[in-house]
Amino acid sequence: MTSLAPEDAKLVTLARATRARTATAQGAAVRDLDGRTYAGASVQVGPLRLTALEVCVAMAVSSGSKGLEAAVVLGGDDVAPGDLDVLRTYAPDAPLWHGNPAGRELRAVQP
Repeated sequence: MTSLAPEDAKLVTLARATRARTATAQGAAVRDLDGRTYAGASVQVGPLRLTALEVCVAMAVSSGSKGLEAAVVLGGDDVAPGDLDVLRTYAPDAPLWHGNPAGRELRAVQP
């Protein structure tokens, strides 16, 4: 795994566990400006389709968060362009990490 700060490594653990528990293609986790974490998985229910990162951002916003410190997405070939738009709108300075489903081979995603 790429060397991450301990708090960012916790996000990898949360994203990995959420993806595995739900057996979905993607898991994600974010940390807000108050240090609270949110983890989510991709959602596909009829016409509703959300990426794991969209779920996490929605959870953070609906909980009163004012921004994010960092985000991790595991699974999928890459981070969806829409995910980058959402993250950059809500948290323009937050680092975003993408990795395989196991949370290895992490790389920083640039806007």
